[in-house]
Amino acid sequence: MRNENSAVSIGEAQKIILNSVSPLNCENVSIMKAFNRVLYEDIVSDIMLPPADDSAMDGYAVIADNTHGASKNNPVKLQIIGEIQAGGSHIGKQVSKGTAIRIMTGALVPEGADSIVKIEDTEEKAGYVKIFREAAKHENFRFAGESIKRGGTVLQRGDRLNSADIGILASLNYNAVKVYKRPTVSIISTGDELADIGEEIQFGQIRNVNAYTLYSEVKKCNILPDYLGIAKDTFEDTKEIFLKALKSDVVISTGGVSMGNYDFVKKIYSDLNIEIQFEWVKVKPGRPCTFGKKDNKLIFGLPGNPVSSLTSFIQFVRPALLRLMGARRIKKPVVNAFLEENINKQPGKVHLLRGYFTIKNNDFYVSTTGNQKSSVLRSMSDANCLIIIPENTTKVKAGEKVAIQLIDHDEI
Repeated sequence: MRNENSAVSIGEAQKIILNSVSPLNCENVSIMKAFNRVLYEDIVSDIMLPPADDSAMDGYAVIADNTHGASKNNPVKLQIIGEIQAGGSHIGKQVSKGTAIRIMTGALVPEGADSIVKIEDTEEKAGYVKIFREAAKHENFRFAGESIKRGGTVLQRGDRLNSADIGILASLNYNAVKVYKRPTVSIISTGDELADIGEEIQFGQIRNVNAYTLYSEVKKCNILPDYLGIAKDTFEDTKEIFLKALKSDVVISTGGVSMGNYDFVKKIYSDLNIEIQFEWVKVKPGRPCTFGKKDNKLIFGLPGNPVSSLTSFIQFVRPALLRLMGARRIKKPVVNAFLEENINKQPGKVHLLRGYFTIKNNDFYVSTTGNQKSSVLRSMSDANCLIIIPENTTKVKAGEKVAIQLIDHDEI
């Protein structure tokens, strides 16, 4: 078994994990169920949208030159010769000098018109419309193919589908779409010191919080995990629950990965022929973090302290889950922010401090969320970012810039 001196960097750990991931196969799902799923194929349009020039406003289709010099005090008066509503026909309707056609948003632009004057800039009376300002050519036009061109790739393989993407699929008449399958995920907690929700707590025990925070994090990836319960501090019990978990594509356990007499997880790895890829990461919190493989299955042994477990999930597990689902964007954004307090630390590890950023005058500012012990989950609850202090940096003064990872932001 390797010792702590074999610890890898965060970047090395992420590279090892992602090199171990092969995206899953595909399935067809209704677009009503496709939100937040990852596309398996490019979406190429066989139509253009809009299919013809249409109006972006309720108003009047006119010839722009006919409105020359129009103002509130000197309006141009045009004869209304028809109306076109959205979805209605514009065939046989033509604007000529001195005329206008009433038009609704989304209606096709009639022949002869090269501008749309919005209704707020007009006054209609007795079959005529007064125009109170000059219209520019092609004002309030939506041009054919402006939104989507025929033959164009509108969505790409690896895109996680958001609400607008679902709308695009609907506009292209997709009822169902090919997406990557979602991995099955099992969650295990370990340790006699844990009591689950609803259980009577004994002296010296604490509530099992890791299973529920990690369950929620997995759900944020649009995956429904299977929580298998707490493994007691015996080799037999731990092995039994791991055997159940290995039916899944991904196993996430918390606790039992350090060097105590009852930390059985790494022994279980050996017994079940799980190949350990790394056991320690040069990061605080989260140094005792183990990653292993068994065939195509990914096994993560996260630390037992709640903040360590959660930050390790964000750095290592979440990117792997997204890559399994074929996602191209798997990294949380990192930006620079002005630090609002002094920070001191020991060298040798990257520190990920829980922080809260604000934006003032278009600049990011950040401060810590209080007690940074890895047992204080409240500091993570209050955080919207992680402040990244490099491995060999020992002091950062207020006013200096630091890198922060936006943990509540989607991947980029």
